[in-house]
Amino acid sequence: MEELQLRQVLEFALALAMVVVAAADQLQTLPGCTSTCGGIEIPYPFGVGNSSNQPQQPCYLEPNFELVCNNTNSNLLWGNITVLSINVTTHQMDASFWVARFCNDSNDNNPWMLTGTFSISRTENKFRTVGCNGLGYLTGSYDNDKFATGCATQCDGEEFKFDNGKCSGVGCCQVDIPPRMRNINISAFNIGSNFTHHWGNCSYSFVAKQDSYEFSSAHLQSFPDETLPLVLDWTVGERNCSSGEHACKEHSHCNDTDTDIGYRCTCDHGYQGNPYLGCTDVDECKTDKHTCISEQHCRNTDGSYICVCPKGQSGNATEGEGCYHKNAVTKVVIGVATGIVTLFVGTVSLYLIYQKRKLNKLREKYFKQNGGSILLQQLSTRENSSQMTQIFTEEQLKKATNNFDESLIIGSGGFGTVFKGFLENNRIVAIKKSKIVDESQKEQFINEVIVLSQINHRNVVKLLGCCLEREVPLLVYEFVENGTVFDFLHTQKKVNSETWKTRMRIAAEAAGALSYLHSAASVPIIHRDVKTANILLDNTYTAKVSDFGASRLVPLDQTEIATMVQGTFGYLDPEYLRTSQLTEKSDVYSFGVVLLELLTGEKPHSFGRPEEKKSLSNHFLSCLKEDRLFDILQVGMVNEENEKEIIEVAILAARCLRLNGEERPSMKEVATELDAIRQSENHPWIHRDQNLEETQHLLHESSSIIYERGEDSCSHHNTGYDSIRDRILIALDNGR
Repeated sequence: MEELQLRQVLEFALALAMVVVAAADQLQTLPGCTSTCGGIEIPYPFGVGNSSNQPQQPCYLEPNFELVCNNTNSNLLWGNITVLSINVTTHQMDASFWVARFCNDSNDNNPWMLTGTFSISRTENKFRTVGCNGLGYLTGSYDNDKFATGCATQCDGEEFKFDNGKCSGVGCCQVDIPPRMRNINISAFNIGSNFTHHWGNCSYSFVAKQDSYEFSSAHLQSFPDETLPLVLDWTVGERNCSSGEHACKEHSHCNDTDTDIGYRCTCDHGYQGNPYLGCTDVDECKTDKHTCISEQHCRNTDGSYICVCPKGQSGNATEGEGCYHKNAVTKVVIGVATGIVTLFVGTVSLYLIYQKRKLNKLREKYFKQNGGSILLQQLSTRENSSQMTQIFTEEQLKKATNNFDESLIIGSGGFGTVFKGFLENNRIVAIKKSKIVDESQKEQFINEVIVLSQINHRNVVKLLGCCLEREVPLLVYEFVENGTVFDFLHTQKKVNSETWKTRMRIAAEAAGALSYLHSAASVPIIHRDVKTANILLDNTYTAKVSDFGASRLVPLDQTEIATMVQGTFGYLDPEYLRTSQLTEKSDVYSFGVVLLELLTGEKPHSFGRPEEKKSLSNHFLSCLKEDRLFDILQVGMVNEENEKEIIEVAILAARCLRLNGEERPSMKEVATELDAIRQSENHPWIHRDQNLEETQHLLHESSSIIYERGEDSCSHHNTGYDSIRDRILIALDNGR
């Protein structure tokens, strides 16, 4: 009788403990705090108001996590943003945010959000712009850092085919969200004087979850949404885990491996719940998270579990093994075990053979899919082609990069990721993992590989070969070890006469390389992304033009080609942006901006500068018009020896920046003039009779030719530039 009562007491205690654990599993808020609002759960560290149990105790961890429950419409608000859901496991918050709208040359809506330490999730969101001739900007800032991204669409004409369901660039464009984007502002604009009303007169820009919006051409005339959901990544505080001060409770740990500010709390393995209130043990035996034969063979432990055989049996209680009675015949067990081992070895051997054959067939498939057959055919028709282009195997490049170890990444961009590699002959190379090649473009891709591999110019990065055995082709280039001209100008910050000589040499070498690509290559090549970040420097500071991911081959019977506008903001040719007609003069304009960087030491565009100085090219040309060139040159660079050379380079840069491409010099003329200036530097007696006053007269004459009407950013007058700049550049300024 006593034994029965004792058993009942134990069963009651066990049931009570299970109820307590279950209650702990559901604990998501502090005692006395609101747990839901409008059907949305409010997990701690977020909270609404103070605890009803302790009026002085906030329901949230820190002010950035304070929420408001609007009792009128049951909306849960974070500031002025409506919250849709909060997840303490992924540390993300879904919120509803407004769509920027621009109609009839006026801003209908220009939404902004102060996020604090929260950031816009780059993995869950996309920035999109919808409209014909629409331009959208997403700007963000944190502390003193400001940065932006955006995209533009253009669809002239009365009839146009749109790709409904996809944001492919016509009527709808999209870009990735930059990392650590905080305190955002969204702007939408209309661009171009030939804006068509056939497809509506509005542009819309917004940040939204990747699967929350589907484009339709009907949206060009009537956009259906005023708000769309976006995802915020959140962290706690402004200190990292090493400070030793964090809010992580029992059975959880502090994690800051992928955060730039603050930290996150995560439940330990084998535990679940809210790590900011304390995690509880997961009973793996009651879930599918165990490997035991059945639930009856499973015993839960703190943070884990064990598999046991029933009383009177022995063996392994995990799946695939099993329990058996202790008096089972040993020989039978040994025989069965031997048979299983033999069968296993045979099966594994056959499987490995099958996998090897499957892998070889897959590599053959990718080789043909990426145009390998076309490449071999073209190589067979060329003399010594094997010396120009080497076809690498996937195993060779895996070995060279330690299976593409992330620690060997030396660069990444919109066209691929670049790894540092070590070939078997100890040669160091740069291996570029490009994006997937479109099936319809594979012949052009192979033609570009053939042409680029034949370029043999000391100031162009040499293409050594490629690997086509992968779904994503790999390109192998020579390795240039001393960084980029961008790093040289904006990181090292060296200014002296020797640095000016180096800058002149870099400019002349880069110009010579581009001239070679335009006029001396077997098929003319337009680089299309000329900038200081794409000019590498070797250990002797010799310039090497690189990154042909955006390049286009120009047929010998054509002077211009129509393309989707690509390039880097600040370097982009306004005429190319307006007409989508790519010419060699587009590279000339971009090189003119490179010359400005070498002269001024400033970046081509900066949101941190005053409005009239944000665009380096506009500011430079304004100062040039006012004969105030030396106000914009880098301080400490000009001296009596190089003053005349700097003025001549400034005049050349201004000619490169002319809005009408036909009025710009060719790259061959630019390279010739830079060489002449350098010769004058090395042999000053060549132009000894021409004094500085004559050069300054040329400077004034050049600026007068460039400016029919100018924007005086040096003296802060607003007169416009010309009809094209009034229409495009002023719009860009408003977009910031």
